[in-house]
Amino acid sequence: MENSMNVKMFEKMSDGNIEQIDQRAWSPAMITALEHVNYIVVGGREFETVEGRLNVDEGILELLLVPVRNE
Repeated sequence: MENSMNVKMFEKMSDGNIEQIDQRAWSPAMITALEHVNYIVVGGREFETVEGRLNVDEGILELLLVPVRNE
């Protein structure tokens, strides 16, 4: 994907541990959409975005996600 950025997504587990759940290339439009969304669907599961970090050393955007509890 031209002009894409690698995005790593991490799930914050209920016990406080963090586990990587996905990594893929995102288009500039998808990165821009983060300004307007609070929730992301990954692997059929819905997550709330908690925070993001730009890892300049690796050129990767890292997102911390918590699962949405649908009760």
